[in-house]
Amino acid sequence: MTRGLSGWPRLWRATCVSYRGIGWAWRNEEAFRIEAVLFVALLPAALWWGDNGLEQAVCVMSLFLVMITELLNTGIEAAIDRIGTERHHLSGAAKDVASAAVHLSLIQVPVVWGLIGLN
Repeated sequence: MTRGLSGWPRLWRATCVSYRGIGWAWRNEEAFRIEAVLFVALLPAALWWGDNGLEQAVCVMSLFLVMITELLNTGIEAAIDRIGTERHHLSGAAKDVASAAVHLSLIQVPVVWGLIGLN
């Protein structure tokens, strides 16, 4: 989509495409909407929880990691669904592995926050 563009026009186009992807995920994925609402709700807590800039950054990044992982999961699911509706063990494996990545990203939030809170 950014073929033939360079510099600022390419950056602008890539930004627009990225926000279109976020919009698609928002409209089509309930899990993304739930995680986005939790992101917004927990962002102030992430800034409060950390005692210094590094701890705050780590808490905020743990929230971003969930969102990034969910977007990648959504992209994988969309690509698999585009291929076809028939069941195939590799399609199922791809979706399951992507879902497991989201699950691990969700687990790491309380682990990271807990480790920071213990210090």
